[in-house]
Amino acid sequence: MALSICVSFHGVQHGVAQEDSKTIAEPITPVEVPPGGLAIDRVQLGEMLFADKSLSSKRMLSCLSCHDFSSGGTVRERRTIGYDGRTHRFNAPSIFNVGLNYRLGWRGNFTSLEEQNEAVLLDRNLMAISWPELLSRLGSNGWYVARFAEAYGRQIERVDVLNALATYERSLVTPDAPFDRYMRGSTTAISGKALNGYRLFKQYGCVSCHQGVNVGGNVFQKFGVFNDSLPSLDTPNDGDLGRWTVTHSNRDLGVFRVPSLRNVEVTAPYFHDGRAPSLPDAVRIMGQVQLGQQLPDPDVEDLVEFLKTLTGKYRGISLQSGR
Repeated sequence: MALSICVSFHGVQHGVAQEDSKTIAEPITPVEVPPGGLAIDRVQLGEMLFADKSLSSKRMLSCLSCHDFSSGGTVRERRTIGYDGRTHRFNAPSIFNVGLNYRLGWRGNFTSLEEQNEAVLLDRNLMAISWPELLSRLGSNGWYVARFAEAYGRQIERVDVLNALATYERSLVTPDAPFDRYMRGSTTAISGKALNGYRLFKQYGCVSCHQGVNVGGNVFQKFGVFNDSLPSLDTPNDGDLGRWTVTHSNRDLGVFRVPSLRNVEVTAPYFHDGRAPSLPDAVRIMGQVQLGQQLPDPDVEDLVEFLKTLTGKYRGISLQSGR
């Protein structure tokens, strides 16, 4: 999982957070309980597929391999290892709340879970499987044949596999974070330090990119606004080039989709390349490269306390319990 705090050109009085006007709408909204309208049989089918290693060509990887629920929906590695032991381009983002993102993938090159899931299945350094092989495997499994017939009323088809996976992923929301409870009126849900951290979060301008229900996930930003050096086109890992690999426009060098900060407390290491091992490290780096400032230690501490309040619950259990 990664963290990115965007640039602000507004001055901040270090260590002091001013009270916001009560007439101004808050830029962050609470996560709701799992959305209605999701067919339970398709959610359950998608859950089985998500954990099934037969979806990878060597039957060695499943979606859970890189999106471990006990690690906040990601893994504790800078970049994960995929097919034939090759390193992936990016740090694995959390799968939790993925359905709340407008853009998907570090480069934001997907706008639907179905599209992204297909790319993961076919990518030669990810699941590395083909549709004929995958459909053949599923079709030879009587349990899957029966479940797909119940859920979709026909034999197993590509579009239904993608729909089942996406439907399950849309169910992976984590409501009831302390900050959500605070936003709903529970003034004791977060500490004074966390509340000050939230005010600083707004005053530093972090909310210009990290806002909405997912506290990010819907805009693009250059990683390193106050860093004169751009990633080299000769980099051994083209994941560092950001959206350039999609648009081939120099203005997109080092530009990435801003990640969600939901559950960021439990999803280290951070950034697209996993360079920051801890949340305080990530906040300090963002102060330097996005704000052009050395953030005072008290501000870093309060910002981290606020970010910890974004840790929600999955199926009624706080993700903190998985640490």
